[in-house]
Amino acid sequence: MNQRILFCILAVFLTLEVNAQQDKASNYSYLEAFKTQFYNYPPTETRSASGKPGHKYWQNEADYVIDVDLDTLSNIISAKQLVTYTNNSPDELDFLWLHMDQNLYMKDSRGLSILPVGPSRHGTRGQDLDGGFKGLKIKSIEKKGRKNIYSNLSFEVYDTRMKINLKKPLKPNGEKVQFVIEYSFMSPNYGSDRMGILNSKNGKVYTIAQWYPRVCVYDDLNGWNNLPYLGQGEFFLDYGNFEVNITAPSDHYVFCSGELQNPKEVYSEKELVRWENAKKSDESVIIRSADEINTPAFKSDSKKTKTWRFKIENSRDVAWASSSAFIIDAAKINLPSGNDCIAISAYPIESNGNNAWERSTEYTKASVEHYSEKWFEYPYETAINIAGNVAGMEYPSISFCSYRSKGEGLWGVTDHEVGHNWFPMIVGSNERVFGWMDEGFCTFINYLSTEEFNSGEYQTRMPNMRYAAQFFTQDGLEPIITAPDNLKARNTGLQYYKTGMFLMLLRNNVLGVKRFDDAFKEYIQRWAYKHPSPDDFFRTIEDVSGEDLGWFWRSWVLNNWKLDQAVTGVSYVNNDPKQGAIISIKNMEKIPMPVHVEITTLSGEKIEKHLPVEVWKNSVEWSFVINTNTDIQKVEIDPNYEYPDSDSSNNIWLNPKY
Repeated sequence: MNQRILFCILAVFLTLEVNAQQDKASNYSYLEAFKTQFYNYPPTETRSASGKPGHKYWQNEADYVIDVDLDTLSNIISAKQLVTYTNNSPDELDFLWLHMDQNLYMKDSRGLSILPVGPSRHGTRGQDLDGGFKGLKIKSIEKKGRKNIYSNLSFEVYDTRMKINLKKPLKPNGEKVQFVIEYSFMSPNYGSDRMGILNSKNGKVYTIAQWYPRVCVYDDLNGWNNLPYLGQGEFFLDYGNFEVNITAPSDHYVFCSGELQNPKEVYSEKELVRWENAKKSDESVIIRSADEINTPAFKSDSKKTKTWRFKIENSRDVAWASSSAFIIDAAKINLPSGNDCIAISAYPIESNGNNAWERSTEYTKASVEHYSEKWFEYPYETAINIAGNVAGMEYPSISFCSYRSKGEGLWGVTDHEVGHNWFPMIVGSNERVFGWMDEGFCTFINYLSTEEFNSGEYQTRMPNMRYAAQFFTQDGLEPIITAPDNLKARNTGLQYYKTGMFLMLLRNNVLGVKRFDDAFKEYIQRWAYKHPSPDDFFRTIEDVSGEDLGWFWRSWVLNNWKLDQAVTGVSYVNNDPKQGAIISIKNMEKIPMPVHVEITTLSGEKIEKHLPVEVWKNSVEWSFVINTNTDIQKVEIDPNYEYPDSDSSNNIWLNPKY
């Protein structure tokens, strides 16, 4: 090595040492923030480097035909379901795993065993319940000529999961297996804020969800996705077609994911006319009024029960509700393609009036129309909102919201649960592991829909970013990529609001509205009815926007880092204000972001300076020159509070001479 090269290397090391001393007060490391190669896993045949599904992408399918009986005296639900499972994977399967979420309500379940002392959203709120699936019977079906041959299948139940041992391996690339499961369970009065029974003035309101044995997802990333249901994490399921036949007392009205197949058998002629009117009306049409709740719809109906038949296709789940106490109204939903579907609300008399549930259909219709126009057209025949004792929970084409909600609160919860039809019902992410990809994405799109609804009737300003920083970047908080079951219960809001916040930052301050919206819409298009991972989202946004965003994902998703930009000083070119001012800024914490600086001169002139994030790519401190002809009076970073800066005390420099 020659002496000149050695001298240069030593000079570099000396410079680094000097800079290290100067930057002692900063926690920022540009080598960590902009670390080369963000992705740890290479693309595969199933998942492209572009973020698209790969040319050999596959996923399995589970189809269900379920016959259900509701006993309102015992609150016992009995069912028999036919499952057709298709193995589209390249792997031979010797057994199947199923979710058994009702087993959460067994007295010795894992989920109930880890409930904290005191009130909790998860569990039964102290109800002494003999919960869980009872009377399980499983039979396989094999064809012999035109006959079905039934034979018992062995199975093992482990808390909220069941393993079914197949009689012969299920071959890859499309082989199907059919089996029948019989079971019953007692519905909890309050089931982890996902289901329950509301005792209203005119009868019980049943909201029934996560209620049937459901085949777990087998995929190219994890094999069987069979994490236990502990109450906090939600769900991850394959897509399929459902037929659900629900037998309930004859005075009950039943709603289920999908479209009712036999309206003439369950509604009166008067009600059927009202339904037809509702399908053509942009205003809510009453199907069953408060005055009609205690009046039989059928004058001469000696039947004790009715069976309601529903279908939904390409769905990942179904949920349903039943009550004799429902007021029902509906209105047409207009879709961008020119097609339409119908918004439906069902609620007890306690929820009617005073700007409450009589507006639910209006809210549901507005949400579906907004998201269909902006992101992806709504695929189902119905969008149903049910008032019950669930604060807010979503399932394909049906939502459960609190019967107490009204006004802005009812708009907010309705819009959020309806928004979940896009995340994770259409874009089928794994919300048991990546809750931020459904709750956070949904919260983000809620901000935009609320701005638009009814000319901003409930519009609220985006959370003040400085204020938000005090909550979202506290020491000790889990990164938002943390699985819901690993979050402290008090921190679950992180995955909603911090994700919504960073997506707004990405949209408004990094990519710009059009570029972000184009990329976000493309993500939905690519992964509709499929199972994206976080990398698929990251890669798609980068692919469509044309930006390397590893620094952004690392800052806001993978770590609980802080943002703190500071003004460190002002000097003048050749000590002469007329020759220009040199503004020095510094990144004090680990997150790099673009910089917005406002410079106020002594004459009152305001000069705006926007710097890209790349100023931090190899620097902790940055200086730039502003053309001036007088002293600088004030320099402020982020004057409009657009960033969640964790320490605003160093955002302003004031000239000590004035």
